[in-house]
Amino acid sequence: MSSNVKDRTLALAGVLQATELVRQAAWHGTWSGYAATASLNSLFQLESDSVDDIYGNKQRMRLGLETLVTVLQGDQQNNDALRYAIALLQIERRFIANKAMQQKVGQGLEVILQECKELPEEEVEDFKAGKVAALYTETISKLSPRIVVNGRPQYLKMERVVNWVRSLLLAGLRSAVLWDQLGGGRMELMFGRQKILTHAHELINS
Repeated sequence: MSSNVKDRTLALAGVLQATELVRQAAWHGTWSGYAATASLNSLFQLESDSVDDIYGNKQRMRLGLETLVTVLQGDQQNNDALRYAIALLQIERRFIANKAMQQKVGQGLEVILQECKELPEEEVEDFKAGKVAALYTETISKLSPRIVVNGRPQYLKMERVVNWVRSLLLAGLRSAVLWDQLGGGRMELMFGRQKILTHAHELINS
């Protein structure tokens, strides 16, 4: 397997894992914790040597890989996740062009990482999600297209759900930036779908 294609496939799966988790949270008020941990933690891998280091391992990306497969096969069940992913790929171009915002996000993540060091382990993830959500509101939410999340109102009024939705959107953007850095682009999405699909299947089954 070409490492470049494998890495790009994992990055794209990272986008879709985050947006599928957003869909789960918005409609069900709960989400796959194992996958959400991988997505949230990817934000704090600021100096990683490899794509595997960013996500932990491919088992942690199974939800994203499976979502990527269903989307590429034209399945309609992940329409919300796909819509958010497309928006994040569009927002990524504006984010990359905004150096001041990039710096603010990077510095904000470093501060959050320091702040959570003294917390009990069971409190760390929700603390991170809350702080990342605030950072998202201060920065990424100001870029267009603005993402409007569909879901059940009773869940979208819950602070913990909203915090995780926003933090997962930022995690999805982090993966969108990685996809771009690895050479991914619109042409590959248009004409290289079968190759990505093949590699996603290989990653799921390996």
